[in-house]
Amino acid sequence: MITVDPRLLRLQPGQRVLDLGCGEGRHAIHILTTQAVEVVAVDLNFNDVNTTRERAQPFVEAKDTPGSLHLGVASGLCLPFADQSFDVVICSEVLEHIDNYCEVLQEIHRVQKVSGIFAASVPTFFPEWVCWRLCSAYYQVEGGHVRIFRERQLRLSIEALGQYCFSSHKAHALHVPYWWLKCLLWQRPQSRLLQAYHRLLVWDLMQKPLFTRLLEKLFNPLLGKSIVLYFAKSTILNTNTSVDDHVVSTELNT
Repeated sequence: MITVDPRLLRLQPGQRVLDLGCGEGRHAIHILTTQAVEVVAVDLNFNDVNTTRERAQPFVEAKDTPGSLHLGVASGLCLPFADQSFDVVICSEVLEHIDNYCEVLQEIHRVQKVSGIFAASVPTFFPEWVCWRLCSAYYQVEGGHVRIFRERQLRLSIEALGQYCFSSHKAHALHVPYWWLKCLLWQRPQSRLLQAYHRLLVWDLMQKPLFTRLLEKLFNPLLGKSIVLYFAKSTILNTNTSVDDHVVSTELNT
């Protein structure tokens, strides 16, 4: 289940792609298996990186896999890469976990090539706000969410660095009811209703039936679980402007 649309990344053979906060590798592996590019996937969690390695191994060993993959443990606050190292940077469902996310955005901007593309996704405001109201344990778990973004807040934070937002969309509307149910039934994870909805999502993911694909496409603009923004790095940067000057704060106290 990928959130970022690869078609909007404008990938070209031989390019370098950074998947920052790769988690268990959903975007990294998808791009590895579909594009003739070099993918570098990093995360702060060693176990997640190891899971990505295990899941990617069959594809890496396959002769017909077009891309290559490099894995590592790294912090988004201090990336171990030279300036302008990557043609494309993906940061999906990461920034909502980080207190000083503006510093991560600055690091992304530093390693992104002048002609590069940056795709960022975070939970959409309303579905996330409902989850916070239904169950405090949802965001108070270790490594949980520390803020709820509004789309405008994130967009302005990135544009302040000199980036141009050229596209956006929402994704995973069918997953919103599942997370609302999960929050309502937080103390009952074995609930039959919750498990039944989970089986529906797995079936949809594996079978991709036309009906649910059309249903999600219809509801994504209204109730998408994630908002995805796509940026092109400007060649004219305002180096005197601080990201913090453009942030519209919508943080909620935990």
